[in-house]
Formats: sequence, structure tokens, C-alpha cells
Amino acid sequence: MSHLFDSWDTNYKTPFGAVKAGKIVFFSLRLPKELKPDFSPVLVLFRPGFKERFINLNIIGEEEDCNVWGCGYIPKYVGVHYYYFAYTVGRQRYYIKRTAGHIGNINDGDLFQLTVYDADYSTPDFLKGGIMYQIFPDRFAKSGKVHDDIPSGRVMREWGETPWYRPDEHGHVWNNDYFGGDLAGIQEKLPYLADLGVTCLYLNPIFESHENHRYNTANYRKVDPLLGTNEDFKALCEAAKGYGISVILDGVFSHTGADSIYFNKYGRYDTVGAYQSQDSPYFRWYSFDRFPDVYEAWWGIDTLPNVQENDPDYTDYICGPEGVLDYWISMGAAGYRLDVADELPDQFLDNLRARVKKCGDDKIVIGEVWEDASNKEAYGVKRRYLLGAQLDSVMNYPFREAIINYIKGMSSRDFQTGIMSIVENYPKPTVDVLMNFISTHDIERAINRFGGESCDDKSKDWMAERYLNDHEYWLGKSRLKAATALMFFLPGVPSIYYGDEAGLQGYKDPFNRRCYPWGHEDQDLIAFHKELARIRKAYRVFKDGRLAFLPAQDDVMAFARHYKSAGIAVQIYVNRTDREQQVGFVPFAEGYAAEKLERGTLENHIVHVAPFDYTVIVCRDMTKNQG
Repeated sequence: MSHLFDSWDTNYKTPFGAVKAGKIVFFSLRLPKELKPDFSPVLVLFRPGFKERFINLNIIGEEEDCNVWGCGYIPKYVGVHYYYFAYTVGRQRYYIKRTAGHIGNINDGDLFQLTVYDADYSTPDFLKGGIMYQIFPDRFAKSGKVHDDIPSGRVMREWGETPWYRPDEHGHVWNNDYFGGDLAGIQEKLPYLADLGVTCLYLNPIFESHENHRYNTANYRKVDPLLGTNEDFKALCEAAKGYGISVILDGVFSHTGADSIYFNKYGRYDTVGAYQSQDSPYFRWYSFDRFPDVYEAWWGIDTLPNVQENDPDYTDYICGPEGVLDYWISMGAAGYRLDVADELPDQFLDNLRARVKKCGDDKIVIGEVWEDASNKEAYGVKRRYLLGAQLDSVMNYPFREAIINYIKGMSSRDFQTGIMSIVENYPKPTVDVLMNFISTHDIERAINRFGGESCDDKSKDWMAERYLNDHEYWLGKSRLKAATALMFFLPGVPSIYYGDEAGLQGYKDPFNRRCYPWGHEDQDLIAFHKELARIRKAYRVFKDGRLAFLPAQDDVMAFARHYKSAGIAVQIYVNRTDREQQVGFVPFAEGYAAEKLERGTLENHIVHVAPFDYTVIVCRDMTKNQG
């Protein structure tokens, strides 16, 4: 018999995944014919904090060994809903719940999730089908341009040296070593980025700050002088636009720097900061337990005082007319990636999105969320990031973990469950603009995780000068290639962390933030990325096509991106091993046949996938447009 219920299969639930409020959802349950319920089975559905809905199912069909019971439901309210099925036989109650990520099972498992989002929710088209490139500005490219008014306390280093990491005698790491990367340097490298296939730059913070990571903002309305000027940013955006590249900024709105015009703990600025006086215009932004020395700080780090995001003055400063958000969009920014989005209160996120969208529906808001953002709870609150009033997208850490774990040996079933749970739980408009990655500034580079020893229990001293040996580099690079292929072809937008494409190594912060190795790039790895970009851009299915996994084996991940309505599918096979793999070619769906081979070999209905490589086959529905 078929499954009792399968939430991934449209024979059981349609449409697949998250749904718009006001749109009908059909559920089908398959029960063995010999099972005779005392009453009609019911769908039990609820939102947390609200009463359960009991919806009767009726027999809607008959199959060889089962009766098909079905019902329709029109969700009125936006929110995350949970559901299960129940039936009674001989006065005994049975429940059908979720196991294996999507399969209904009797009296065992978890609740199924149904995400209901605003019917008007849409996401910007400019990112769909594109390729993102993340830049840590101090370390990507140095123009040599002379910059004026550099704040005191900075130490300039030679390009390529190991970043400082040791604390001072008080245990504080000042992060005051700089390598001189700047906005003009990024602008000079736009031809390289365009050739790589990049369509969007995500810049780690560029605002004036007094540590090299610039997450301790000193002035939200001013580019850090070592990076250039506000006009340099405008010039970068204008030049990037000529290459078809947008620019997204990092928005750090949960805290500022203690060394800032707002807090001014060290008296660097002429402004009266909150640390200096309770009469400061910024005093209400912060929370003092004992003025001035004891205050709420981000994760207890006293150089990062937390702000009260919902303080009207702070909200207006950031989200008001002609506020910080408006200003940088007027200078050319295409939107924002929000640092620690789960630490930003709902009201602030509502206000932020509303202001960004007033600048144009094509402006994007991406949040840093490390878990499944559809059902995330933060500080006791069920978050509503992806329901239509807050974020367009999130950093896709669940995909990253699934990709890395699969390449290192996880079963194909577990990989598919990890991917499909996100695709099922997130609204389709979000899925199309998910920020997919395998490295960022917050985690060790993927090549190290793939090829080297684990750094989880190692000291910073161990990481600092630890480089992969020849065999480790070969293994790390080979696995990186396979992982990057998955990242490029799964739903969402691949994000390359600067230098990954060139073989740049680095364990955890700050060693994952080394200087780009200009003149010492791994050209083979760069060429590999360019080929991925070429294929991705050649087929619209990678913009917003649906995902379907295909029969294969643990060592080959096979899936299709498709438009069934248009009769086209692109099938991808990724080999995670050091041996050629062969897989029987199974077309995506009945009536489909291979039309074109983009990469790899297909002979006698056998797909050949080279070691740590991928094969791409374009298929069409041959029954369409025929007599």
C-alpha cells in the first residue's frame, strides 16, 4: 500500500509546502480497506495559542488496497499551523503524525507543519537566479588610494599577513589591525566579479567603526574613512550597476560601538554620548543598570552596548523618513542583510521592512537566522520572519550544514530531509531568494572543514598558522567543488565567500578573514566556479523552478529543477567520492527525455559522474506540443 500520508507528495497534499492565506489546501489520507473507522477520520489543525480545528474527511476515491479520504481547508490567518490526523476504530483513538520528515505514521511522530503567509507577500526579482558574492571589505582588494582623516588607534599591516588574534593583558582583543581593503578596490575588481558570474555583492559592515570587522558601529551615516567616502560607495554602486551587479549592505541594528558618536565612552567625538550624560539625545537608546559604567551589552561585551530598538527616537533614526535605511538606499544600496535578526524585536522588523519597501518593492531584506526561520523561537517569542511583514530571505544555515555533512558522508535520505524540510516550511517567494553558502565570516572556510583537521577543540594559536598540506588541500578542494555544485543548483541563491573560489584557507575568526590571494589564486577552482555560473544562468529553472529529488545512491545526489507547466527539467548529479560513479538515467517524469548534455557523460541510459564532479542533463516533456 502507499503511505498513509506524505506531506511532500501532491497526491496527499496540494499545493506542496507553504500556502497563501485564503487559498484552499487539499489533504488526502490513504487507509487500508480492511480498516473500518467508527466515524470519519479528521484533520486536526491549529495555530499555537489557539483552539484546534477538527475537519472531517470523506471518501473521495478507492485504490487497490486502500480508501482515499480527503478534505479541503482554507486558512484565514497568517501564521505557522500544525496538524495531524485522527481516527477511531473500536472506540480506540489513533493518530497519524510525521516521521522521517514527511511520512505519516500511526501513533508515533511529530506534528506536520503548514506555513500560511500573507497573500500579498512577494520578494524582489533581481536576486532570483543570480549569484551573490560576500566581501569582508578590509581584506578583499586594496586600491592604493590615499584616504583622509583616518581615526587614531589603527595599525596597518602588510597584505596577506596573519590577522592579529591575541588578547592584551586585560584579555581584550582589539581587532585594530587593518590591511587596507577599500571600496575603490572592490570597484576595480568589478570586471573579475562579473566574469565570475556575480550579480549581487553583500558587503560586511562599511560604516565607520573602530574594529576591523566594523560590527561596532560608530556612525551609521558615514563610510569608514579607511574604506573611502560616502561618495565612493555611491560610485561603487553606479559602477556595479553597469555590470548588472547590485550591492547589499550589512545592517547592524541590535547594538552600536561604545566608541561611537552615540555612546562616546572614550570621548573620541564632539557629540555628547549616552555614556557621558543622561541628557544626551542618545541616552534613551541604551539600558543602564548603574550609570554610566554598568549597561546592557551584546553578549556581555562592553564595547558593544545594546540599543533599545523600539525606542521611538532610535526607530526613527534608522527607519524614519530620510533615516539611515533611506539614506543608503538613496546612495545605491539594493537592501540590507540584518545582523543577528533574531535579536531584533518584531515591531522593529515590521518598521524596518515597511521603510525599505517604501524605497521600492525591489529592495531586499535578508536576516541572519541560523535555524529554520519559519518556526524559530527567540527569547520566548514565536518569530514571524517569513509570513510577509518582515524578511524576504534568510541566511540558509540549514542548507549549509546539510551540504557539508552530506559531502562528508551523511546519508542521502538525511540530506534530502534537511533540504526538503526548509523548502516545505518556507514560502516559495522566500525559497527563491534564500542566501545559500558553505562559508561566511562567522565560520571556518569550507575547504578547511572538508580537508583539514577539525578545529572545534583547538586554540587560536593552533588555527593561526595552520595550513592544509598537499593531500589535505586536494581533498578539501575536491569536496569543495562537489559542495559548490550542490549550492549552485539547489533552490535559492548561491553566495560565494570572497576567496573560496580562489582556494583561500582559514579556520575560525579571524583566520577565515584573511586577505584575498591576488596573484596566487587557484585558477582551476576559479574556472570551476565560472562553469557553474554559466550553466546556472543558461536555464531559468534555476531562478524559481521547483525541486524534485531523483533515484540515485548515497554517493551520488540526483535532483531536478523543473517547470512542469513548461515541460522542461534540468537534472543534476553530484558525485561526492574520489571514484567515477554510474547511475541509471531516470527521466524526471513520465514523457520526459534527455535533450541536451551540459556536463558529464550519458551513454546507454547510464549517467557517468566524474570524481567530485557533477553531470547536468537538460530534459523536455516530449508529449507537449505534439499533435
